[in-house]
Amino acid sequence: MYIQKQKRGKQGCRKVILATNIAETSVTISGIKYIIDTGMVKAKRFNPDSGLEVLAVQRVSKAQAWQRAGRAGREDSGFCYRLYTEQEFDSLIPMTVPEIQRCNLAGVMLQLMALGIPDVMNFDFMSKPSPEAVCAAVKQLELLGAVERKEEQVLLTALGKKMASFPLDPRYAKTILLSPDYSCSEEILSIVSLLSVDSVLYNPPARWDEVLAARKKFTSSEGDHMTLLSIYRAFKKVGGNKEWCRENFVNSRNMGLVKEVQAQLREICLKLNLKLESCGADTGNVRRCLAHGMFINAAELQPDGSYMAVDAHQTVAVHPSSVLFQSKPAYVIFNELLHTSRCYMRGLCLVDADWLMDAAPEYFGHKLHVTKS
Repeated sequence: MYIQKQKRGKQGCRKVILATNIAETSVTISGIKYIIDTGMVKAKRFNPDSGLEVLAVQRVSKAQAWQRAGRAGREDSGFCYRLYTEQEFDSLIPMTVPEIQRCNLAGVMLQLMALGIPDVMNFDFMSKPSPEAVCAAVKQLELLGAVERKEEQVLLTALGKKMASFPLDPRYAKTILLSPDYSCSEEILSIVSLLSVDSVLYNPPARWDEVLAARKKFTSSEGDHMTLLSIYRAFKKVGGNKEWCRENFVNSRNMGLVKEVQAQLREICLKLNLKLESCGADTGNVRRCLAHGMFINAAELQPDGSYMAVDAHQTVAVHPSSVLFQSKPAYVIFNELLHTSRCYMRGLCLVDADWLMDAAPEYFGHKLHVTKS
């Protein structure tokens, strides 16, 4: 979702600002006179029945609409143009649903247990999530080996305590902890860091042919994770040269954030006495490690050419931005789902069915259409 704003820049010129919904409350820019409100927002939404968290385009709440209107006229009178009818405005929900009621709670539950909170299943949240969402979070942590049930209690495992040391999605935390077994800790730290910041790539539509030509030398047939890793390695090789970043349409600022995140994660790994090493050119080990840590986000190619998210049995498609968009690998794992006209997988990695079976044999035993060789 974008809000279009205008303010006076150089004499005789107008400045147009495109902003995400962060501008509703967190950013005030002087001189804003006009707001154009689309009435839409991209928000994460978790379905406890399917176990999938989807980034979906949806209507704003009335509170958000008024916040957007309030960005104009902070210093003088202003105007807000809403691209929807008054009847549509009246039908909007009054307040935005709290994030804790619409997101995957696996990370929250893991941190509560790490803090020693008793009976996390009945924790008294200020904005109480649904019992289904709490149960789905605990189920996901069970699958990852972070918790276990004993006499109707949910207890943190030794692995879960280590996972809670990382300020990350539990799937990424487990992937890092598994990485020494595959001798690819450095690569996994790089990939998780790349996934923890805003996109390190920018794609100006007017120069799309140049973007494709620049990316071609980094593109990996093994998926988006390996492509990002290739770009990051090249970035480090040139010492973060800003001219190189411009030529290759790489966001140097976000790459700097990646280095900061990676340094923080490396420090945590050293405190946990994890062995840090590189697998070099053997990216097969990296993909195997990703499969073992993120197996919940697996998808299987169907006979009709579509994909099915294994956990939710939901039809999904490869996002056009993926390097695997034109190919049809039998099995992939994905970072997230984006729901627009279709449900798209973003951030794909090519994996083998055997790796998924090794990662969670009981879980995949009745889900995959192949048997382990």
